[in-house]
Amino acid sequence: MGQVEVAGSLQAGVAMVVVGSSVAASSVITDYPILGGQAARYALGAAVLAALARGRLPRPRRTQLPGLLALAATGLAGFNVLLIAALREADAGSVGVIVGCVPLALALLGPALEGRAPSGRVVVAALVVSAGAAFVQWSGGPMSTVGLALSLGALACDAAFSLLAVPLLATLGPVGVSTYACAAAAAMLLVGAVGVSGADAVRLPTPQEAAAFGYLAVVVTAVGFVLWYSGVRRLGVERADLFAGLVPVAALVTAAAVGAAALTLPRLVGAVAVGAGVTVGIKR
Repeated sequence: MGQVEVAGSLQAGVAMVVVGSSVAASSVITDYPILGGQAARYALGAAVLAALARGRLPRPRRTQLPGLLALAATGLAGFNVLLIAALREADAGSVGVIVGCVPLALALLGPALEGRAPSGRVVVAALVVSAGAAFVQWSGGPMSTVGLALSLGALACDAAFSLLAVPLLATLGPVGVSTYACAAAAAMLLVGAVGVSGADAVRLPTPQEAAAFGYLAVVVTAVGFVLWYSGVRRLGVERADLFAGLVPVAALVTAAAVGAAALTLPRLVGAVAVGAGVTVGIKR
């Protein structure tokens, strides 16, 4: 691989490992109002990104505003709402298997939106990655019809998180796209939270919850988003999204480290399959 591929691979890989590590932090805030908490997370993330930019954020053109709003509504706000709703209707492992098919979806959709044929090698690699991720996550739990529909919606929003960003990255850059999308998502979620819960939309977090929100906002959102979009810009959306298979692997390792999950043989085989698929698919 050339330097561009190596840099993009490191950025995308680290970003997905960071996202996978968010499972432990998210488990701390399960009792916090969902919409209000996510609004606070994205607002803090946008503030951190804006501070890092030090006033040098590119201003989006008027024609780019619909794309940014769509990205915020689907890839950020919509994904979180649908994922949480799906987890209330179905087993977490079953939901994870469906959402984990995003590498395959983008291996097909990414090239199609650019008017070219999908790469057979990348599609096969995406199949291997998705299957490996399924082995890591699968727990044999139930899946209702409603849960399936919500999981497919979360999968579509997850794909939109990368696809809708591609035409914006050339002029706004990873920091600009991340900042504006986070700010817009925070506003959308806050409006929804107030509409649903009124004055109970937010409350003062406990010290543990505050630490978890800080990690989610600064590390997962601010740092993770910028690394991810930097990797997408270098590798292209279909190759970069192969690294999405690392999310359940990182989540498994994190959970195993704190004694919340077991490293069984099927899960280890799945992790090896994810690594093999990424290795094969990332090469040109």
